[in-house]
Amino acid sequence: MSLQFQPVASGARLADKVADVLATEIRSGRLALGDRLPTETALATQFAVSRTVVREAVSRLKSLGLVDSRQGSGVFVCGAGAEPLRFEGAHLASREAVEQLAELRRPLESEVAALAAERRTPQDMARIRAAIATLGQAVAAGGSGAEQDLAFHLAIAEAARNPFLMDTLQYLHGFLQEAIRVTRANEARRDDFTREVAAEHARIADAIEAGDSVAAREAAKTHMDNAIRRIRLADSAFWQQEGARLARPLIEGREPQAR
Repeated sequence: MSLQFQPVASGARLADKVADVLATEIRSGRLALGDRLPTETALATQFAVSRTVVREAVSRLKSLGLVDSRQGSGVFVCGAGAEPLRFEGAHLASREAVEQLAELRRPLESEVAALAAERRTPQDMARIRAAIATLGQAVAAGGSGAEQDLAFHLAIAEAARNPFLMDTLQYLHGFLQEAIRVTRANEARRDDFTREVAAEHARIADAIEAGDSVAAREAAKTHMDNAIRRIRLADSAFWQQEGARLARPLIEGREPQAR
């Protein structure tokens, strides 16, 4: 195989662009079943992107069933899957869109928390508690805690021991990350919101640690219900600011920061 790829244009969702190019090659047959993809370094060089972008693109191809990793051998084409589920960053530039994503998260987060309560190990709980502590430190230092908030939810997903749920959340990672930035930016403007979120996270963690799947499911659902409520309480000036920020293209290595 001697395919060569052209650099992708700078702008929004570089990982999507790389994934689209590779998916097109697979579906066209130019990358055939059993072919090995070029190395991460080679793809990064050809597409003129970072290795992190390539890693995310390959992760998305895996979630679509197009490629698979073989330990010590590389990444191989394993089929021509369905068309990718696609989200566009500009969709988040409104109150309605952020609410809708919270509605998507609500059943996912609820079920993940319930399963985590049934399957968590002491090591899982240590990671969940550490994520809460790190989030608290980030907020105390004046940050929004968006990255740490996402880490908390992913730690719970790992404890659920369901690779399909985990892959779904990983696939949605970039989109969830941006939505969480928006909600955290709103919550950081009010001390009562910050306290509410901390208490909700603690209730989820406590229920998981107690092995109470019913309480964990309800705590996670309540957390997302309250997230929607807090979104609706944000004023129009906040949404004008966030809408303008989210509508700007993301430049590789320079993601928008919550304020």
